Formats: sequence, C-alpha cells, structure tokens
Amino acid sequence: MHPLLTGRLRMSLYLVLFLGIGLLLAGLLVLLEPRPFSAALLFVGPLTLVYASICLSAWYVCRAHPPATTPALQLLGSLAGAALQSSAVWVGLGALWAVLLARAAHVGPDRAGILRDLTVLFAAGIALYAQSIVVHYFVLAFESARAAERRVLETQVTAREAELRALRAQLNPHFLFNSLNSISALTAPDPEAARRMCGLLGDFLRTSLALGGRARVAFGEELALAERYLSIEQVRFGARLGFEKQVEPAAERCLVPPLLIQPLIENAVKHGVADRVAGGVVRIEARRKGGALEVAVENPRDPAAPPRRGAGLGLDNVRQRLEALDPRATRVDVFREEQRFRVVLTLPAVEDDDSV
Repeated sequence: MHPLLTGRLRMSLYLVLFLGIGLLLAGLLVLLEPRPFSAALLFVGPLTLVYASICLSAWYVCRAHPPATTPALQLLGSLAGAALQSSAVWVGLGALWAVLLARAAHVGPDRAGILRDLTVLFAAGIALYAQSIVVHYFVLAFESARAAERRVLETQVTAREAELRALRAQLNPHFLFNSLNSISALTAPDPEAARRMCGLLGDFLRTSLALGGRARVAFGEELALAERYLSIEQVRFGARLGFEKQVEPAAERCLVPPLLIQPLIENAVKHGVADRVAGGVVRIEARRKGGALEVAVENPRDPAAPPRRGAGLGLDNVRQRLEALDPRATRVDVFREEQRFRVVLTLPAVEDDDSV
C-alpha cells in the first residue's frame, strides 16, 4: 500500500500541497491570457486534484525500477515514459473538462486558448511527475534504511534471546549436580533425610521448570523458589544453615529473569556456609529504589578456607544474563570482605502494568 494512504493526516497534507500548486497554475494561466482568476481556478483546480492521485502511481514505478539494479538507459526510459503517459492522460482529462465548462457554464478561452492551456498542463504535468519520482525514491530509500535497521535489531534480539536460553540452560545441570552430591552425602549417615531431600528436590524441580519456561517472573515467585532450595539444603545442614530476608512488598512485584538469584543462593551455601564449622546465615535483601530494583545476597565466609572447584560459575552466569538482558541498565557489584561475601544486583524495576 502507498505510504500516503496509511494515514489521513498525510493524505490531507498531500492534497493541500496540490491545491497550492493549483493556485499557482491558475495564476500562470491568468498571466498568459487575462481572464478572471476564478475562471482559471475553476478549470485547473479540479484537474490538479485529479493529477495528485495520478502522481501517486510514481510509487509503484519507482518500486519496479530500483536505481541500484536497473540499467541506466532502461531506468531513464521507464521514468520518462511514465511521466509522459501520466501527463498525456492529464491533458486528455483537461480537454474534456475544458469542453464541459465551455458548453455547460460558458467558461474558458477560445479553442486557441484551450490549446495553450493544455500545453501548459502538459509541461507542468511532466515537471510534477518528475518531482514525484524524486520524492518517492527518497521515501523508498528511507523505508529501505528503516527496514535494514529493523532487521539488524531483530537479529540482535534473536541473538540475545539465544544467549539467554543458553545461559539459562546452564543452571539446571549445575543445580542438579550440587543437589545430587548433597543427597549422596546423606545416603549412608541419614537415609531418611536423603529420602526427604529427594521429595523436596522433586517439588523444587517442578516449580523451577514452570518458572524457567517464562521470560520473566515476579521477584516474589523467585524468592519463594529460593526458599524452597534453602529448605532442601537445611535437611543436610540442619541448624548450621539459617535464612533471613528483608524484602519490600514493592520489590516482590517487580519482574526479573527466572532463576536469577538461584545460582547466588547456591554459592552462598556451598562456598560460604558449608566452609564454616558453625555454619551461617544466608541473607536476601530486595528493595525498589526509584526506577531500579536492587537485590542483595549475602553470606558469611571463612577467609582461611581454600577455594572450591567451580567457584564463580554461578556469579558469571548471573552477570552474563544481566548483560544480555540490558547492559546499560543492569549491574552486578561484588563485595568481598574478611567475614562476609555480598553480591548486589541492579536491574530495571518493571511490573506487569508498567508501560515499556
């Protein structure tokens, strides 16, 4: 469809432009042969509006003959032929309109004057159609640039979604590996606890799969999943593992990528609480600060404990997922102190009813 036909405002401005051209042509006819301006406008005004619709055909002519792929002679011949044909059609309609005005309203010059007016129309028609061709080529170039930009953006979005899916796919094997190790450690000393942990693990996996299939989830759901995981680990650690949370209600409504804090909770247990004889408390904080959501996961640490294999994998995964989500509006800050380890995530505070 022609771009001018997609909006009333565009079409109205286009017709106003041609009305102005009609006024100029009427003035030109008056200069060539003195006559009432109203008579000249009555002749050329309706014809100009008709020619406005004829000039729209340049859109299809330009689309059929792109300059980049059409030979120069063929391009010039096609454009010149379209301009001549359009102007000839306009002159033919002008002749019929002049005869109708002369017979019905006795308005207009004599036959010689009509031929002169039609000659002016023919020359003006060629010039107007040529200008229409130039404008339409500019419009096509602009639309081509926008389409190319849109394709680039779509490619970037597709690549980012693929990266997010790949990063998300890393989480489940990583978590299952840790959980199965925990169950294996309990099988001999406490079989009942191992069975209970298997049941909790099954419930957790069902919930995590349901959340992982969505693009974003409410932070309240993400927090509930983290608490399920901690309840699994408490079977193994007992009183050594504590959990505290300080979450604002406004933060629970914010949308986050699924399983975002899960790797941080795993790290807090595996590389923090597990390394201490006395255990420790995993603390989660979340608050909405203006247009940003801040989430912090904190755990105690033993500075004398040797580094464990795989340390940092979950943190790198979270950092990459946030960078893939929006590198300009997200941030991961890590604070390593002698007695504690703290990770603070910053991402846009988006709710279901936010307009984004």
